Amino acid sequence: MAAKRSPLEMARAASASARAAADMLQKTEDLSPRLAMLYTGVVHDVMRGMGLTDFTLPHTLHPVTVARTIAGPVFTVRGKVSPMAEPHDTLLAWTGFLSKAKSGHVVVIAANDEEVAHMGELSGETLVRKGVPGVIADGGCRDVEFLIEMGFPVYARYATPRDIVGYWMVDAMDVPIKIGPVSIAPQDYLLADRDGIIVLPAQKRPKSCRRQPSRSAPRARSAPRFCPAWIRRRRISSSGSSSGGREVPTRS
Repeated sequence: MAAKRSPLEMARAASASARAAADMLQKTEDLSPRLAMLYTGVVHDVMRGMGLTDFTLPHTLHPVTVARTIAGPVFTVRGKVSPMAEPHDTLLAWTGFLSKAKSGHVVVIAANDEEVAHMGELSGETLVRKGVPGVIADGGCRDVEFLIEMGFPVYARYATPRDIVGYWMVDAMDVPIKIGPVSIAPQDYLLADRDGIIVLPAQKRPKSCRRQPSRSAPRARSAPRFCPAWIRRRRISSSGSSSGGREVPTRS
């Protein structure tokens, strides 16, 4: 039987995995592999320490299918209620979105609606085949059981059997959107898990690369080495740290 590892050993193992993930990042120029190894709590604390605000999506958004971590660049979709629209037009706009969704990108839908479902089984199946890791819908979802069987992560505010036909249509894609207090733009990254959803704004990266999180922050958690480059790792020694913190092992 394998001996139980100490927190320090777990942290060292996480650092080893971090270096491998960093090598992968240099080759792919994609933050997704490293970001997927993090969890929203530690990313939130580091971003807060940098002085960033309005990057956490409303807590009303929750996993309605599988509570699986989603990480990746965003593909934004903006929609609007069009109760007088022809059913054919609403479906045509929706299939246009499905055809343009980008592989490896998290679909983020600003529905501007409280009534219908903005994700369902057939759409989920199409997105899975395109390599989309998951959907964040500031609206509704349907066919929940089928999406669970599919293993496709959808975060939404509610579930309803009502679909978009003749009522709601896609208005724009890959454009800046806003959900709650959070502005989301193409090239931003997103991390979602059981705790919630965080947006990592692309326009903040250069400035953040030059800033170090304050060591006087209330919580002394540090971002692991494989954290995206602009979220600098706070190396806190187990001896001599004024905050008394320690490194927190990350998920495997």
